[in-house]
Amino acid sequence: MLRRQLSADGRSRAFVNDQATSVGVLKDLGALLLEVHGQHETVGLLDPRTHRGLLDVFGSVALSAVASAWSGWRAAREAAAALRDLSQRAADETEELTLRLSELDRLDPREGEETALAEERALLGSAEKTLADIATARDVLGGDALSGKLASAYRALERARERAVQAGAPAEGLAMTRLIAACEAVDRALVEAQEATAAIDAAADSFEFQPDQLDKTEERLFALRAMGRKLNIAVELLPAARADFASRLQAIETSSEALRAAEEEATAAREAYLFAANALTAQRRAAGDSLALAVEAELAPLKLEKARFRVAVAELDEDRAGPLGLDKVSFEISTNPGAPFGPMEAIASGGELARFALALKAALAGRGDGAQPLMIFDEVDQGVGGAVADAVGLRLKRLADKAQVLVVTHSAQVAARADAHWRISKAGDDTSTRTRVEPLSPAQREEEIARMLSGAEVTEAARAAARALIG
Repeated sequence: MLRRQLSADGRSRAFVNDQATSVGVLKDLGALLLEVHGQHETVGLLDPRTHRGLLDVFGSVALSAVASAWSGWRAAREAAAALRDLSQRAADETEELTLRLSELDRLDPREGEETALAEERALLGSAEKTLADIATARDVLGGDALSGKLASAYRALERARERAVQAGAPAEGLAMTRLIAACEAVDRALVEAQEATAAIDAAADSFEFQPDQLDKTEERLFALRAMGRKLNIAVELLPAARADFASRLQAIETSSEALRAAEEEATAAREAYLFAANALTAQRRAAGDSLALAVEAELAPLKLEKARFRVAVAELDEDRAGPLGLDKVSFEISTNPGAPFGPMEAIASGGELARFALALKAALAGRGDGAQPLMIFDEVDQGVGGAVADAVGLRLKRLADKAQVLVVTHSAQVAARADAHWRISKAGDDTSTRTRVEPLSPAQREEEIARMLSGAEVTEAARAAARALIG
Protein backbone atom coordinates (compact mmCIF):
# COMPACT_ATOMS: atom_id res chain seq x y z
CA MET A 1 0.00 0.00 0.00
CA LEU A 2 1.50 3.32 -1.11
CA ARG A 3 0.22 6.39 0.68
CA ARG A 4 1.08 10.08 0.63
CA GLN A 5 -0.26 12.47 3.24
CA LEU A 6 -0.53 16.19 2.40
CA SER A 7 -1.11 18.66 5.23
CA ALA A 8 -2.69 22.09 5.01
CA ASP A 9 0.65 23.84 5.49
CA GLY A 10 2.05 22.13 2.38
CA ARG A 11 4.16 19.50 4.09
CA SER A 12 4.11 15.98 2.74
CA ARG A 13 4.74 12.53 4.21
CA ALA A 14 5.10 9.26 2.30
CA PHE A 15 4.41 5.70 3.50
CA VAL A 16 4.89 2.18 2.18
CA ASN A 17 2.76 -0.31 4.11
CA ASP A 18 2.49 2.35 6.84
CA GLN A 19 6.29 2.63 7.11
CA ALA A 20 7.54 6.20 6.61
CA THR A 21 9.74 6.70 3.55
CA SER A 22 10.77 9.42 1.12
CA VAL A 23 8.73 10.71 -1.78
CA GLY A 24 11.54 9.57 -4.10
CA VAL A 25 11.23 5.98 -2.92
CA LEU A 26 7.46 6.21 -3.31
CA LYS A 27 7.90 7.44 -6.89
CA ASP A 28 10.42 4.73 -7.82
CA LEU A 29 8.33 1.97 -6.28
CA GLY A 30 5.17 3.32 -7.85
CA ALA A 31 6.78 3.19 -11.29
CA LEU A 32 7.16 -0.58 -10.83
CA LEU A 33 3.51 -1.01 -9.91
CA LEU A 34 1.49 1.27 -12.17
CA GLU A 35 1.47 3.25 -15.40
CA VAL A 36 -0.45 6.45 -16.02
CA HIS A 37 -1.55 7.42 -19.51
CA GLY A 38 -3.27 10.76 -19.65
CA GLN A 39 -3.56 14.15 -21.33
CA HIS A 40 -0.43 15.54 -19.75
CA GLU A 41 1.75 12.54 -19.00
CA THR A 42 2.28 8.97 -20.05
CA VAL A 43 4.40 7.28 -17.44
CA GLY A 44 6.56 4.39 -18.57
CA LEU A 45 6.07 4.34 -22.33
CA LEU A 46 7.55 7.80 -22.79
CA ASP A 47 10.75 6.79 -21.01
CA PRO A 48 13.13 5.41 -23.66
CA ARG A 49 14.84 3.41 -20.92
CA THR A 50 11.80 1.13 -20.83
CA HIS A 51 11.56 0.57 -24.59
CA ARG A 52 14.33 -2.01 -24.90
CA GLY A 53 12.84 -4.15 -22.13
CA LEU A 54 9.36 -3.94 -23.66
CA LEU A 55 10.69 -4.96 -27.07
CA ASP A 56 12.60 -7.89 -25.57
CA VAL A 57 9.45 -9.11 -23.82
CA PHE A 58 7.43 -8.76 -27.02
CA GLY A 59 9.97 -10.63 -29.13
CA SER A 60 10.90 -13.20 -26.47
CA VAL A 61 14.49 -12.15 -27.09
CA ALA A 62 17.11 -14.38 -25.45
CA LEU A 63 19.67 -12.36 -23.48
CA SER A 64 21.65 -15.21 -21.90
CA ALA A 65 24.25 -15.53 -24.69
CA VAL A 66 25.06 -11.83 -24.63
CA ALA A 67 25.15 -11.71 -20.82
CA SER A 68 27.53 -14.70 -20.73
CA ALA A 69 29.76 -13.20 -23.44
CA TRP A 70 29.77 -9.89 -21.59
CA SER A 71 30.89 -11.57 -18.36
CA GLY A 72 33.71 -13.34 -20.20
CA TRP A 73 34.85 -10.15 -21.94
CA ARG A 74 34.78 -8.13 -18.74
CA ALA A 75 36.80 -10.77 -16.85
CA ALA A 76 39.34 -10.98 -19.68
CA ARG A 77 39.68 -7.18 -19.81
CA GLU A 78 40.21 -6.97 -16.07
CA ALA A 79 42.89 -9.68 -16.20
CA ALA A 80 44.68 -7.92 -19.05
CA ALA A 81 44.44 -4.56 -17.26
CA ALA A 82 45.98 -6.07 -14.10
CA LEU A 83 48.89 -7.50 -16.09
CA ARG A 84 49.30 -4.22 -17.96
CA ASP A 85 49.51 -2.37 -14.67
CA LEU A 86 52.10 -4.88 -13.45
CA SER A 87 54.09 -4.37 -16.63
CA GLN A 88 54.06 -0.59 -16.18
CA ARG A 89 55.44 -0.93 -12.66
CA ALA A 90 57.92 -3.62 -13.67
CA ALA A 91 60.91 -1.36 -14.53
CA ASP A 92 61.30 0.19 -11.06
CA GLU A 93 60.36 -3.02 -9.30
CA THR A 94 62.77 -5.08 -11.39
CA GLU A 95 65.72 -2.89 -10.43
CA GLU A 96 64.87 -3.08 -6.75
CA LEU A 97 64.21 -6.83 -6.80
CA THR A 98 67.40 -7.54 -8.74
CA LEU A 99 69.48 -5.60 -6.22
CA ARG A 100 67.90 -7.33 -3.24
CA LEU A 101 68.15 -10.76 -4.82
CA SER A 102 71.84 -10.30 -5.66
CA GLU A 103 72.53 -9.30 -2.05
CA LEU A 104 70.73 -12.38 -0.76
CA ASP A 105 72.46 -14.61 -3.29
CA ARG A 106 75.83 -13.38 -2.05
CA LEU A 107 74.78 -13.82 1.56
CA ASP A 108 73.17 -17.21 0.84
CA PRO A 109 71.09 -17.44 4.06
CA ARG A 110 69.98 -20.90 5.13
CA GLU A 111 67.14 -22.23 7.24
CA GLY A 112 67.93 -22.17 10.96
CA GLU A 113 71.35 -20.61 10.38
CA GLU A 114 70.94 -17.79 12.88
CA THR A 115 70.19 -20.20 15.73
CA ALA A 116 73.11 -22.43 14.82
CA LEU A 117 75.51 -19.48 14.59
CA ALA A 118 74.36 -18.05 17.92
CA GLU A 119 74.97 -21.40 19.61
CA GLU A 120 78.38 -21.74 17.96
CA ARG A 121 79.30 -18.22 18.97
CA ALA A 122 78.49 -18.97 22.60
CA LEU A 123 80.46 -22.20 22.48
CA LEU A 124 83.47 -20.60 20.83
CA GLY A 125 83.47 -17.75 23.32
CA SER A 126 83.58 -20.28 26.16
CA ALA A 127 86.20 -22.43 24.39
CA GLU A 128 88.62 -19.53 24.04
CA LYS A 129 88.58 -18.91 27.79
CA THR A 130 88.87 -22.66 28.50
CA LEU A 131 91.95 -22.99 26.33
CA ALA A 132 93.52 -20.03 28.07
CA ASP A 133 93.01 -21.75 31.44
CA ILE A 134 94.47 -25.02 30.06
CA ALA A 135 97.54 -23.17 28.76
CA THR A 136 97.98 -21.58 32.18
CA ALA A 137 97.83 -25.02 33.85
CA ARG A 138 100.46 -26.39 31.46
CA ASP A 139 102.71 -23.43 32.09
CA VAL A 140 102.36 -23.80 35.83
CA LEU A 141 103.01 -27.54 35.58
CA GLY A 142 106.21 -26.87 33.70
CA GLY A 143 105.58 -29.34 30.94
CA ASP A 144 108.78 -30.97 29.57
CA ALA A 145 110.97 -29.04 32.03
CA LEU A 146 109.37 -30.83 34.97
CA SER A 147 109.86 -34.23 33.36
CA GLY A 148 113.49 -33.40 32.66
CA LYS A 149 114.15 -32.43 36.25
CA LEU A 150 112.43 -35.56 37.52
CA ALA A 151 114.48 -37.68 35.11
CA SER A 152 117.73 -36.04 36.28
CA ALA A 153 116.72 -36.64 39.90
CA TYR A 154 116.00 -40.29 39.16
CA ARG A 155 119.39 -40.81 37.47
CA ALA A 156 121.15 -39.17 40.40
CA LEU A 157 119.37 -41.47 42.84
CA GLU A 158 120.26 -44.48 40.72
CA ARG A 159 123.97 -43.56 40.80
CA ALA A 160 123.72 -43.15 44.57
CA ARG A 161 122.23 -46.62 44.93
CA GLU A 162 124.97 -48.15 42.75
CA ARG A 163 127.73 -46.56 44.84
CA ALA A 164 126.11 -47.86 47.99
CA VAL A 165 126.08 -51.38 46.61
CA GLN A 166 129.75 -51.09 45.58
CA ALA A 167 130.61 -49.86 49.05
CA GLY A 168 129.14 -53.07 50.47
CA ALA A 169 126.00 -51.59 51.99
CA PRO A 170 123.69 -54.41 52.94
CA ALA A 171 120.66 -54.67 50.63
CA GLU A 172 118.39 -55.10 53.59
CA GLY A 173 119.81 -52.24 55.52
CA LEU A 174 117.89 -49.14 56.41
CA ALA A 175 119.88 -46.78 54.13
CA MET A 176 119.57 -49.00 51.08
CA THR A 177 115.86 -49.54 51.67
CA ARG A 178 115.17 -45.80 51.88
CA LEU A 179 117.34 -45.08 48.82
CA ILE A 180 115.45 -47.61 46.78
CA ALA A 181 112.10 -46.15 47.99
CA ALA A 182 113.26 -42.65 46.91
CA CYS A 183 114.18 -43.94 43.41
CA GLU A 184 110.81 -45.57 43.03
CA ALA A 185 108.95 -42.47 44.20
CA VAL A 186 110.79 -40.20 41.75
CA ASP A 187 110.17 -42.73 38.99
CA ARG A 188 106.45 -42.68 39.74
CA ALA A 189 106.43 -38.89 39.81
CA LEU A 190 108.14 -38.82 36.42
CA VAL A 191 105.52 -41.12 34.95
CA GLU A 192 102.63 -39.08 36.48
CA ALA A 193 104.17 -35.82 35.28
CA GLN A 194 104.40 -37.15 31.74
CA GLU A 195 100.79 -38.45 31.90
CA ALA A 196 99.56 -35.12 33.29
CA THR A 197 101.25 -33.19 30.49
CA ALA A 198 99.81 -35.58 27.90
CA ALA A 199 96.31 -35.21 29.43
CA ILE A 200 96.52 -31.40 29.35
CA ASP A 201 97.61 -31.49 25.71
CA ALA A 202 94.82 -33.92 24.87
CA ALA A 203 92.25 -31.67 26.58
CA ALA A 204 93.44 -28.67 24.57
CA ASP A 205 93.37 -30.62 21.33
CA SER A 206 89.80 -31.82 21.95
CA PHE A 207 88.38 -28.26 21.54
CA GLU A 208 89.69 -28.00 17.93
CA PHE A 209 89.59 -24.24 18.24
CA GLN A 210 91.03 -22.00 15.56
CA PRO A 211 91.98 -18.52 16.66
CA ASP A 212 89.88 -16.69 13.97
CA GLN A 213 86.89 -19.02 14.06
CA LEU A 214 84.98 -16.88 16.57
CA ASP A 215 85.55 -13.76 14.47
CA LYS A 216 84.26 -15.52 11.37
CA THR A 217 81.18 -16.80 13.20
CA GLU A 218 80.35 -13.36 14.59
CA GLU A 219 80.94 -11.72 11.22
CA ARG A 220 78.46 -14.13 9.56
CA LEU A 221 75.88 -13.72 12.30
CA PHE A 222 76.08 -9.92 12.19
CA ALA A 223 75.80 -9.93 8.38
CA LEU A 224 72.59 -11.97 8.54
CA ARG A 225 71.07 -9.70 11.17
CA ALA A 226 72.04 -6.57 9.22
CA MET A 227 70.23 -7.91 6.14
CA GLY A 228 67.18 -8.69 8.22
CA ARG A 229 67.10 -5.10 9.49
CA LYS A 230 67.58 -3.78 5.96
CA LEU A 231 64.61 -5.75 4.64
CA ASN A 232 62.64 -5.22 7.88
CA ILE A 233 62.08 -8.94 8.37
CA ALA A 234 63.27 -11.57 10.84
CA VAL A 235 66.53 -13.34 9.98
CA GLU A 236 64.79 -16.70 9.73
CA LEU A 237 62.61 -15.27 6.93
CA LEU A 238 65.57 -14.34 4.71
CA PRO A 239 65.55 -17.64 2.74
CA ALA A 240 61.82 -17.24 2.06
CA ALA A 241 62.35 -13.62 1.01
CA ARG A 242 65.06 -14.74 -1.37
CA ALA A 243 62.72 -17.26 -2.98
CA ASP A 244 59.94 -14.66 -3.15
CA PHE A 245 62.18 -12.11 -4.87
CA ALA A 246 63.27 -14.72 -7.38
CA SER A 247 59.65 -15.72 -8.03
CA ARG A 248 58.55 -12.13 -8.53
CA LEU A 249 61.41 -11.46 -10.92
CA GLN A 250 60.46 -14.57 -12.83
CA ALA A 251 56.84 -13.40 -12.96
CA ILE A 252 57.93 -10.00 -14.28
CA GLU A 253 60.15 -11.62 -16.87
CA THR A 254 57.25 -13.76 -18.06
CA SER A 255 54.64 -11.01 -17.62
CA SER A 256 55.13 -9.76 -21.16
CA GLU A 257 54.18 -13.17 -22.47
CA ALA A 258 51.30 -13.42 -20.01
CA LEU A 259 50.14 -9.91 -20.98
CA ARG A 260 50.25 -10.80 -24.65
CA ALA A 261 48.23 -13.95 -23.98
CA ALA A 262 45.74 -12.02 -21.81
CA GLU A 263 45.27 -9.34 -24.47
CA GLU A 264 44.72 -12.00 -27.10
CA GLU A 265 42.14 -13.62 -24.82
CA ALA A 266 40.45 -10.25 -24.26
CA THR A 267 40.37 -9.64 -28.01
CA ALA A 268 38.80 -13.04 -28.59
CA ALA A 269 36.28 -12.40 -25.79
CA ARG A 270 35.44 -9.00 -27.32
CA GLU A 271 34.85 -10.58 -30.71
CA ALA A 272 32.64 -13.23 -29.12
CA TYR A 273 30.66 -10.51 -27.34
CA LEU A 274 30.26 -8.40 -30.48
CA PHE A 275 29.12 -11.48 -32.39
CA ALA A 276 26.49 -12.24 -29.73
CA ALA A 277 25.51 -8.56 -29.52
CA ASN A 278 25.09 -8.30 -33.30
CA ALA A 279 22.94 -11.42 -33.26
CA LEU A 280 20.86 -9.83 -30.50
CA THR A 281 20.56 -6.63 -32.54
CA ALA A 282 19.24 -8.66 -35.48
CA GLN A 283 16.67 -10.32 -33.19
CA ARG A 284 15.58 -6.95 -31.85
CA ARG A 285 15.21 -5.43 -35.29
CA ALA A 286 13.09 -8.38 -36.40
CA ALA A 287 11.04 -8.08 -33.21
CA GLY A 288 10.79 -4.31 -33.80
CA ASP A 289 9.38 -4.84 -37.29
CA SER A 290 6.81 -7.28 -35.89
CA LEU A 291 5.89 -4.87 -33.09
CA ALA A 292 5.51 -2.00 -35.56
CA LEU A 293 3.12 -4.06 -37.67
CA ALA A 294 1.15 -5.08 -34.58
CA VAL A 295 0.88 -1.49 -33.32
CA GLU A 296 -0.11 -0.11 -36.74
CA ALA A 297 -2.84 -2.74 -36.95
CA GLU A 298 -4.26 -1.22 -33.77
CA LEU A 299 -4.05 2.41 -34.97
CA ALA A 300 -6.78 2.46 -37.63
CA PRO A 301 -9.59 1.38 -35.29
CA LEU A 302 -8.43 4.11 -32.89
CA LYS A 303 -8.83 6.84 -35.60
CA LEU A 304 -5.09 7.06 -36.13
CA GLU A 305 -5.09 5.47 -39.56
CA LYS A 306 -2.68 8.05 -41.00
CA ALA A 307 -0.15 7.60 -38.24
CA ARG A 308 2.87 5.37 -38.45
CA PHE A 309 4.84 3.64 -35.74
CA ARG A 310 8.36 2.23 -35.80
CA VAL A 311 10.94 0.79 -33.44
CA ALA A 312 14.34 2.43 -33.90
CA VAL A 313 17.25 0.18 -32.93
CA ALA A 314 20.47 2.22 -32.87
CA GLU A 315 23.92 0.87 -32.11
CA LEU A 316 25.62 2.24 -29.00
CA ASP A 317 29.29 3.05 -28.70
CA GLU A 318 31.39 0.14 -27.55
CA ASP A 319 32.24 1.89 -24.27
CA ARG A 320 28.54 1.60 -23.36
CA ALA A 321 28.48 -2.15 -23.87
CA GLY A 322 26.80 -4.26 -21.21
CA PRO A 323 25.05 -7.55 -20.53
CA LEU A 324 21.97 -6.32 -22.43
CA GLY A 325 23.85 -5.69 -25.65
CA LEU A 326 24.81 -2.65 -27.68
CA ASP A 327 21.40 -1.37 -28.68
CA LYS A 328 19.45 1.78 -27.93
CA VAL A 329 15.77 1.12 -28.56
CA SER A 330 13.21 3.89 -28.93
CA PHE A 331 9.58 3.97 -30.04
CA GLU A 332 8.91 6.65 -32.67
CA ILE A 333 5.78 7.85 -34.48
CA SER A 334 4.75 9.89 -37.46
CA THR A 335 1.20 11.28 -37.27
CA ASN A 336 0.86 12.46 -40.89
CA PRO A 337 1.98 11.04 -44.25
CA GLY A 338 5.43 12.31 -45.19
CA ALA A 339 6.11 13.70 -41.71
CA PRO A 340 9.36 12.60 -40.10
CA PHE A 341 9.42 10.10 -37.27
CA GLY A 342 10.15 11.33 -33.78
CA PRO A 343 9.57 10.58 -30.09
CA MET A 344 5.93 10.01 -29.24
CA GLU A 345 5.74 12.76 -26.62
CA ALA A 346 7.21 15.34 -29.02
CA ILE A 347 4.80 14.68 -31.89
CA ALA A 348 1.46 13.39 -30.61
CA SER A 349 -1.18 15.51 -28.96
CA GLY A 350 -2.56 14.57 -25.57
CA GLY A 351 -5.42 12.47 -26.94
CA GLU A 352 -3.27 10.91 -29.64
CA LEU A 353 -0.60 10.08 -27.12
CA ALA A 354 -3.02 8.19 -24.91
CA ARG A 355 -4.35 6.26 -27.90
CA PHE A 356 -0.82 5.47 -29.10
CA ALA A 357 -0.10 4.14 -25.62
CA LEU A 358 -3.28 2.06 -25.79
CA ALA A 359 -2.36 0.66 -29.21
CA LEU A 360 1.13 -0.19 -28.03
CA LYS A 361 -0.19 -1.81 -24.88
CA ALA A 362 -2.72 -3.81 -26.88
CA ALA A 363 0.02 -5.04 -29.25
CA LEU A 364 2.33 -5.96 -26.37
CA ALA A 365 -0.47 -7.81 -24.61
CA GLY A 366 -0.86 -9.96 -27.69
CA ARG A 367 2.71 -11.26 -27.67
CA GLY A 368 4.21 -10.68 -24.25
CA ASP A 369 3.23 -9.54 -20.81
CA GLY A 370 4.13 -5.88 -21.33
CA ALA A 371 1.71 -4.71 -18.63
CA GLN A 372 2.18 -3.31 -15.18
CA PRO A 373 -0.05 -4.65 -12.39
CA LEU A 374 -2.05 -1.42 -12.61
CA MET A 375 -2.63 0.88 -15.59
CA ILE A 376 -4.52 4.17 -15.49
CA PHE A 377 -5.92 5.78 -18.65
CA ASP A 378 -7.21 9.32 -18.31
CA GLU A 379 -9.61 10.34 -21.11
CA VAL A 380 -7.95 8.07 -23.64
CA ASP A 381 -11.17 8.47 -25.68
CA GLN A 382 -10.94 12.26 -25.99
CA GLY A 383 -12.18 13.54 -29.34
CA VAL A 384 -13.51 10.22 -30.57
CA GLY A 385 -16.87 8.51 -30.46
CA GLY A 386 -18.98 5.83 -32.03
CA ALA A 387 -17.02 2.94 -33.46
CA VAL A 388 -13.69 4.45 -32.43
CA ALA A 389 -14.79 4.78 -28.83
CA ASP A 390 -16.02 1.19 -28.95
CA ALA A 391 -12.64 0.11 -30.31
CA VAL A 392 -10.96 1.94 -27.44
CA GLY A 393 -13.21 0.20 -24.93
CA LEU A 394 -12.58 -3.19 -26.52
CA ARG A 395 -8.80 -2.79 -26.23
CA LEU A 396 -9.05 -1.59 -22.66
CA LYS A 397 -11.12 -4.67 -21.90
CA ARG A 398 -8.45 -6.90 -23.43
CA LEU A 399 -5.79 -5.23 -21.29
CA ALA A 400 -7.92 -5.81 -18.20
CA ASP A 401 -7.65 -9.57 -18.73
CA LYS A 402 -4.01 -9.43 -17.55
CA ALA A 403 -3.87 -6.36 -15.31
CA GLN A 404 -5.98 -3.96 -13.34
CA VAL A 405 -7.13 -1.11 -15.59
CA LEU A 406 -8.64 2.13 -14.31
CA VAL A 407 -10.18 4.45 -16.90
CA VAL A 408 -11.42 8.02 -16.53
CA THR A 409 -13.89 8.48 -19.38
CA HIS A 410 -16.84 10.49 -20.69
CA SER A 411 -17.58 7.84 -23.31
CA ALA A 412 -20.50 5.52 -22.79
CA GLN A 413 -18.99 2.95 -25.15
CA VAL A 414 -15.84 2.81 -23.01
CA ALA A 415 -17.63 2.80 -19.67
CA ALA A 416 -19.92 -0.01 -20.77
CA ARG A 417 -16.93 -2.35 -21.16
CA ALA A 418 -15.93 -2.01 -17.50
CA ASP A 419 -16.49 -4.58 -14.79
CA ALA A 420 -17.16 -1.87 -12.18
CA HIS A 421 -18.17 1.76 -12.33
CA TRP A 422 -17.54 4.73 -10.03
CA ARG A 423 -19.11 8.13 -10.48
CA ILE A 424 -16.95 11.16 -9.71
CA SER A 425 -18.67 14.44 -8.87
CA LYS A 426 -17.74 17.78 -7.35
CA ALA A 427 -19.72 19.96 -4.95
CA GLY A 428 -18.95 22.91 -2.72
CA ASP A 429 -19.37 26.61 -2.07
CA ASP A 430 -17.30 29.77 -2.44
CA THR A 431 -14.79 28.62 0.18
CA SER A 432 -14.24 24.94 -0.51
CA THR A 433 -14.72 22.13 -3.00
CA ARG A 434 -15.19 18.46 -2.31
CA THR A 435 -14.73 15.63 -4.78
CA ARG A 436 -16.92 12.62 -4.26
CA VAL A 437 -16.27 9.12 -5.61
CA GLU A 438 -19.11 6.62 -5.23
CA PRO A 439 -19.49 3.05 -6.52
CA LEU A 440 -22.57 2.38 -8.61
CA SER A 441 -24.91 -0.55 -8.45
CA PRO A 442 -25.88 -2.32 -11.69
CA ALA A 443 -29.04 -0.26 -11.92
CA GLN A 444 -27.23 2.99 -11.16
CA ARG A 445 -24.56 2.04 -13.67
CA GLU A 446 -27.16 1.55 -16.40
CA GLU A 447 -28.71 4.91 -15.55
CA GLU A 448 -25.34 6.68 -15.61
CA ILE A 449 -24.39 5.22 -19.00
CA ALA A 450 -27.83 6.24 -20.31
CA ARG A 451 -27.18 9.77 -19.04
CA MET A 452 -23.82 9.79 -20.81
CA LEU A 453 -25.68 8.85 -24.03
CA SER A 454 -28.61 11.29 -23.79
CA GLY A 455 -27.46 14.25 -21.75
CA ALA A 456 -29.36 16.00 -18.96
CA GLU A 457 -32.68 14.19 -19.60
CA VAL A 458 -32.44 10.42 -19.61
CA THR A 459 -34.87 8.85 -22.07
CA GLU A 460 -36.08 5.28 -22.35
CA ALA A 461 -34.30 5.02 -25.64
CA ALA A 462 -31.07 6.00 -23.90
CA ARG A 463 -31.68 3.38 -21.23
CA ALA A 464 -32.29 0.74 -23.88
CA ALA A 465 -29.09 1.75 -25.64
CA ALA A 466 -27.21 1.57 -22.32
CA ARG A 467 -28.51 -1.94 -21.71
CA ALA A 468 -27.43 -2.93 -25.23
CA LEU A 469 -23.92 -1.54 -24.66
CA ILE A 470 -23.54 -3.28 -21.34
CA GLY A 471 -24.69 -6.49 -22.96
